[in-house]
Amino acid sequence: MSADRTLPGTGHDAAGEDTGWQRELREQFPIVTGHPESVYLDSAATSQKPRAVLEAVQTYLTTSNANAGRGTYPWANRTTDLVEGTRERVKEFLHDPEPDRSTVHFTSGTTEGLRTVARDWLVPYLTDGDEILVPFADHRANLDPWLEARRLLAERGVDVRVRALPYQAVSGDYDHRALAGLVGPRTRFVAATHVHHVYGGDMNVHRIRAVVGPDVPICLDAAQSVGHLPVDLADPALDVDFVVFSGHKAMALPGTGAVWARNARGPGFRPDGWQGTPNTAGIVSLRAALDWLDTAGVDRIARWTAALALRLTDRLRHLDPYEILGCPTSLAADSALPAAQRRHGIVTFRHRDIPSDDLGFILYSHGFMVRADSLCQAGAAKEDGAVRVSPHVYTTREDIDRLLAVLASLA
Repeated sequence: MSADRTLPGTGHDAAGEDTGWQRELREQFPIVTGHPESVYLDSAATSQKPRAVLEAVQTYLTTSNANAGRGTYPWANRTTDLVEGTRERVKEFLHDPEPDRSTVHFTSGTTEGLRTVARDWLVPYLTDGDEILVPFADHRANLDPWLEARRLLAERGVDVRVRALPYQAVSGDYDHRALAGLVGPRTRFVAATHVHHVYGGDMNVHRIRAVVGPDVPICLDAAQSVGHLPVDLADPALDVDFVVFSGHKAMALPGTGAVWARNARGPGFRPDGWQGTPNTAGIVSLRAALDWLDTAGVDRIARWTAALALRLTDRLRHLDPYEILGCPTSLAADSALPAAQRRHGIVTFRHRDIPSDDLGFILYSHGFMVRADSLCQAGAAKEDGAVRVSPHVYTTREDIDRLLAVLASLA
């Protein structure tokens, strides 16, 4: 069965999207066009940068580079306006329904952002006997900060119970039915993930909200969604209190990220301590990246990467030595079953006989750059390693077909 069939739940197919549109966007990435022999398939780790972002940073650094909020001369004022304007641009990009109430704090990425929420907001918020629910099989960045918060509270004599979000064994999605048995009157906070960094699945945060009720704050790790697919905070399905993401995964420079806080449940979010010099060049790049993504069309980018993931999954699952992690039927073109879990442009797999790190080296020898290790998954050991393929808008169908040919030769 051909992989060029309708994507479950989208109404689009792998061949139907305008390839001219994709080629035009691909040409805007100098590192991609400058290395035609290489295929970059690690966009879940960090995205490549379009020319518009690189030029925006160069223009800023060569025309008005200064410190924000520190001076009154024109360069400093322009830099301050740029930083403050980017806060509002983040709200606009996320379709913030109440931008006058919410706040945006810039960080070095998702890890620092989640840790800032944990240390500066959660620790003062919790009291003795409270309970929090956190993921124990997502990225470590969405587990370690909450365990650190519990330790800091314990040092102050405050006992907080950390409960593990339950998972469905097959799909990797949260088990919302089992979750209902864990929620109680002392449940004060939930940390969740929007799109899983290993399985590529939408983790259905709206079901978590339905279980925990309207008053419990939810913090969302959106590292694999912002910049990869539309994120609409005006949608009741995303009734969360924090959205934390990495700018470098969304076409901006490394060392760039943000925390968006709704400030509707619990105290308002305010990072503790004196805030030093911000990463002004990174913030400039983030604003340019959000503009570029809006112009390109994040919804079209999401359809393109999902179509590539479908193409890879549908053919790879028929190659005997390979095991696809997560719920493969949700991306299978010839599946008669409804998608068990909506998945996005991430495909992770193992070879039955070849260790994943070795497979990563083999693929690199053929020009493919993929992630091949334990993928920073909490609780995973070295022997749990896997190969992750994560395309973006600069990835072509020919890239995926070339990859499939190499994988087939190893079958």
